[in-house]
Amino acid sequence: MRSKVSIIGAGNVGATCAFRIAEKGYADIVLLDVIEGLPQGKGLDMLEATPIIDSDVKITGTNEYKETANSDIVVITSGVPRKPGMSRDDLVLTNMKIVREVTEGVVRYSPNCIIIVVANPLDAMTQLALHISKFPRNRVLGQSGILDSARFRTFIAQELDVSVKNVSTCVLGGHGDAMVPVTRLCTVGGIAISELLPEEKIDGLVERTVKGGGEIVSLLKTGSAFYAPAAATAQMVDAIILDRKEILPCAAYLEGEYGINGVVVGVPVKLGKNAIEQIVEIKLTPEEDAALKKSANAVLELIKIMGL
Repeated sequence: MRSKVSIIGAGNVGATCAFRIAEKGYADIVLLDVIEGLPQGKGLDMLEATPIIDSDVKITGTNEYKETANSDIVVITSGVPRKPGMSRDDLVLTNMKIVREVTEGVVRYSPNCIIIVVANPLDAMTQLALHISKFPRNRVLGQSGILDSARFRTFIAQELDVSVKNVSTCVLGGHGDAMVPVTRLCTVGGIAISELLPEEKIDGLVERTVKGGGEIVSLLKTGSAFYAPAAATAQMVDAIILDRKEILPCAAYLEGEYGINGVVVGVPVKLGKNAIEQIVEIKLTPEEDAALKKSANAVLELIKIMGL
């Protein structure tokens, strides 16, 4: 019996993520949106592609939460995307209302599901979904560090003209300007990047990674990134549904780990069939520890704005 994955929000991120999952063939998919016809049209289009991609999954487009009933995983992409000049934090009050309503609908029909949040500001919206759902913390997590790490890996690979497969990076903290790329743990073919690039070049790549989403927003002018965010989210779904026990950077609610309590922030976690099965603590330098706590405090400020 195939698993069931529901994706709330049939925009670019949601639809692209749905199609990537459909290609894998392990889960039936429900695509939900408030706009009539949008999820139905995109869902039908994807369904008509299944003979070509050799997948027998069912894909349903709907405007009704009842269609999402008994989902194993629900991905929340709903929310207003960034516009040029906007930070992720600017979206907090607007997207707070949307994510609250979505989470209530999800929980009503799938009380045993795992929730993956993609809506921005990511860490704050994940904390909101956890608060509204009242789920245990292992079942509510956010997609952030996989995307940030992928961007960093891309830029390093471009700079050194090597395969992205050879590049490993470590990015902690909030999904935004306060993210914490731990450069001393970044390697290329097992070699520390400090052996391959001068410090000023590494700093430049870090800066580009931190501003990676904004760079795309400024280029598109009428939207924000979606291919990479969708691919990152699909990787999380893969790890959970297929019980891969992958160590991936995700936004997770901390209860004392890294000396942080009561805040969602990006850290390495083991993802398996129970979602977050372990929060992996790595030893940080005093500078890295301070940067991570600063990032957590930035999330805390948004939580205060939301009144949680």
